[in-house]
Amino acid sequence: MRNVPKRHHNTAQKTHFRGYAIPGPTVPQISTSGDLDIPEGETLDALCGHFRIIQLRKGHRYSTDDILTAWYGTSWCPTVSSILDLGSGIGTVAIVAAWRCPGAKVVTIEAQPESVTLARKSADWNGLSGRFDIREGDLRDPAILGEDERFDLVLGSPPYFPPGSGVEGDHPQKIACRFEMRGTIHDYCQTASAHLNNGGMFACVFPVNPLAQAERIADAAQDADLTIVRKREVILREGEAPLLGLFAMIRSADLPEESRGQTWEEPPLTIRCNDGSVHPEYSAVKLSFGFPP
Repeated sequence: MRNVPKRHHNTAQKTHFRGYAIPGPTVPQISTSGDLDIPEGETLDALCGHFRIIQLRKGHRYSTDDILTAWYGTSWCPTVSSILDLGSGIGTVAIVAAWRCPGAKVVTIEAQPESVTLARKSADWNGLSGRFDIREGDLRDPAILGEDERFDLVLGSPPYFPPGSGVEGDHPQKIACRFEMRGTIHDYCQTASAHLNNGGMFACVFPVNPLAQAERIADAAQDADLTIVRKREVILREGEAPLLGLFAMIRSADLPEESRGQTWEEPPLTIRCNDGSVHPEYSAVKLSFGFPP
């Protein structure tokens, strides 16, 4: 076997970062050993509180979309003791959700072996292996979940575009995260609806611009007997049109008849100001998942 070059990381426990008091649980690896070796092609990056994530230097890397999905779902789900993350990639959404819901058990489903390996490494590093069940497989496969498996919160940061509809990128891991190689928003909604606990919530992110994308998620929710109970559009830079939307859905059958099909539309969330600085509201949102403002 070829020796993989490694870089030495000092991971000694810190209580503050740039004046920010780091909240949340400490990590076993930080407490027991101040050093960690990471292969040259990977990086160890801050995610939430003391939790970190291992990701490829030149592959898919976690994004604002992932973070917002976990934040939105954990903010509005009525109660969370069990979480399912569909198309979980390198584990970003699941790890943030686990940090915000420390008592919850988490199941993740991801089809790319490389991403599954990274997710397992990150779960181990953060001391989450006892709470995580990381499954390799296609979320459309009925055998990947037991028929009676139910979850309080289902999360998803699905790919946005049909294959061939844009420049697909230079790394297979990136392609599957952007393009619908193994399932569409329709598939995500169908799987979520089938595995929600009574009154449970499915939260996801999806484009709202162009209009055809917003129509796709509305149709997908309706076809899966889901009501979008909350929706919040996301503006990436002040003055621009909203590009993404955050959606919180509950099975229509779990709602009073007069609430079915009704959506509360929140004011848009702006990520950056015109001058490129972090918007004050997004600074406050970052604090809610343990990230410096």
